[in-house]
Amino acid sequence: MATNTTLEYKKERDFIMIKSFEYKTVQIITEGFSRVKIDSPDFNERLNSYGKEGWELISATDSNESYGRTVCIVCIFKREILQQ
Repeated sequence: MATNTTLEYKKERDFIMIKSFEYKTVQIITEGFSRVKIDSPDFNERLNSYGKEGWELISATDSNESYGRTVCIVCIFKREILQQ
């Protein structure tokens, strides 16, 4: 997982709030002869489980072989690191 820090210009009593994020990349393997099929209920369940853990889906794209055959769907998630 990668982390990133973003400055956010919200002033609360003259303090600048700094937000930090961590990132997660997940590959969802496609199925079937032409590899264009995903198990939608399972895919939704996985996305929802990441959401319950605080992960926000920020990008999803397919990864292709030759002739456009989809190998997997790459999902990138982001979650704020809470400062204590």
